[in-house]
Amino acid sequence: MTGIDLARAYWGDVVRPLLDRALPGLPRAAGRLGTGSDVLGLDDETSRDHDWGLRLTLLVPAERVREVDTLLAGALPETYQGLPTAFPLTWDPAVRHRVEVAAPADLVRARTGLDVAAGPDLAGWLSLTGQSVLEITAGPVFEDTSGEITALRDRLAWYPHDLWLHVLAAEWARVEQELPFVGRTGQRGDDLGSRLLAARLTTGLVRLAFLLERRWPPYPKWAGTLFARLPVAPSAGGHLSAALAAPTWPERDAALGAACEALHDRQRDLGLPALEGGATEPFHDRPFTGLRDVPGVLRAAVTDPEVRALPPRGAVEQWVDDVAVLTDAAARVRLARTGASAAC
Repeated sequence: MTGIDLARAYWGDVVRPLLDRALPGLPRAAGRLGTGSDVLGLDDETSRDHDWGLRLTLLVPAERVREVDTLLAGALPETYQGLPTAFPLTWDPAVRHRVEVAAPADLVRARTGLDVAAGPDLAGWLSLTGQSVLEITAGPVFEDTSGEITALRDRLAWYPHDLWLHVLAAEWARVEQELPFVGRTGQRGDDLGSRLLAARLTTGLVRLAFLLERRWPPYPKWAGTLFARLPVAPSAGGHLSAALAAPTWPERDAALGAACEALHDRQRDLGLPALEGGATEPFHDRPFTGLRDVPGVLRAAVTDPEVRALPPRGAVEQWVDDVAVLTDAAARVRLARTGASAAC
């Protein structure tokens, strides 16, 4: 049984009947949201060695949260399907039930740092990481009598169109900055440096694939797994794997160039701005692959003056990679607001 199957059964067999008896008519939503591989549907036997079990998200009006949490603490059985209903988590050693009771807006604010009901402004959108959004939108909602969490999930479905073009341009710009150096370092005999650059570029191109497909990227542990499910993966994935495995810099350089072309083709197929003649070209008169002005053609299509005025660095997770920052919603929001107003 997967974590989602377990949560659905726990809700239907135990938690929902308890609420129906004790608090009939209570507005509520239930699902498996938040952290955990099972929220993404990726849990397996290894996942069960920590933070896996009878976990559920229960959303109620803010003024009823304490009441519902207290009710569950006193009324839940000790076990269900042979598993304890109360157990510790890695970030909370207390042995207690793991039905996370919260108000919908508070749950979303805790993960994103934003009042999503009011509609994120540009800096708010740029503060989001894919993982923070997936903790709200990826897991299933089993029941939503008020419709509030469904509406909030819908608001977080994807960037506004011009901001989507902006973050796409920012990711292509990162590729443009370093693509020729894979060959240059290799030519100088620095194979390790060439491989390091290839790995950095592969990371960016995988993120670019998620952006093209309008899918929020997960944190790195699951990026490859979910990338393989993207529509663009069959055309780009083999080239990315080849770049990482290539024994020589010319093979590495060629594979990364081919991956860029596959992603650029997908961009065109999606009806997004693209260049005639492809994405790559020789880097001046040197024997390395360079990127044509793909960022520029995307930026030129932006019509919103506020988006056009943004510095070209994109979303916070495109220019920050510190885990402590990326998992701190308040820190991300502060950085995004500073970054959105700072000079290039």
